Amino acid sequence: MDETRTDDRYRAPALDKGLDILELLAGVDGALSQAEIAKRLGKSHNELYRMLDRLVRRGYVARNEGDRFSLTLKLFGLAHLHAPVRRMVSYATPMMRDLAQTTQQANQLVVFDRGAVVVIAQQEAPSYWGISIRVGSHVSLFDTGSGHVLLAFRPHEERLMMIAEHVRSAEEPAIAPEFSAQLDEIRDRGYEMMPSIQLAGVFNLSAPVLGPDGRAIAALTVPFIHLANVPAAPDVATTVKMIRAAAGRLSQLAGAGVAGS
Repeated sequence: MDETRTDDRYRAPALDKGLDILELLAGVDGALSQAEIAKRLGKSHNELYRMLDRLVRRGYVARNEGDRFSLTLKLFGLAHLHAPVRRMVSYATPMMRDLAQTTQQANQLVVFDRGAVVVIAQQEAPSYWGISIRVGSHVSLFDTGSGHVLLAFRPHEERLMMIAEHVRSAEEPAIAPEFSAQLDEIRDRGYEMMPSIQLAGVFNLSAPVLGPDGRAIAALTVPFIHLANVPAAPDVATTVKMIRAAAGRLSQLAGAGVAGS
């Protein structure tokens, strides 16, 4: 059978247009106007208007200030959600179990996925007391240690995209200078340590799991509580070192090298 005729027989022009737009935006640094997209693809404005509108509404493309279009992180999230996440959880589970034993604290593994900050693994504390967060729970990007780490270990433009997706906004977001500086400080020291906004007496201790490109693909977090009834439990500083070491080992499995010491 003629391969060309077979290809033509099963063509889906609308799908082709959408894929052409996604592939074009994936290969540019920044955003393009509708006119620029039409020119580069050799299409008319009318051909692309409805397709761009659907891609924006479905969250694959963002319409930025000045009617310019850029990719969101949705495709990235789709590509990394399933098998890679399952593999990460399988690698992380024994490390998280060891971390719970050595720190005497619960811990969680958290990722950013399509606008949400999601707990993908949870390890209970070995003793009676501990702060547990259910697998599948969504946590805040802005006022949790996990959210701060996921933002801190991404370039500025990706931070803006993550925030836009998290607040479900097609508008170009802005990061307050103070918050941006805070994220840079977290990146410089390699971890976050902050009082919990949600629970009094709890400290969020969080370190990044880094991919080969140095971006955070996950955050390993301990909601630290002072265990008065466990005298041998490590203090905050020691627990931070243990978290960073565990996150570093996970980063090595991801091909990034050591994330902490």
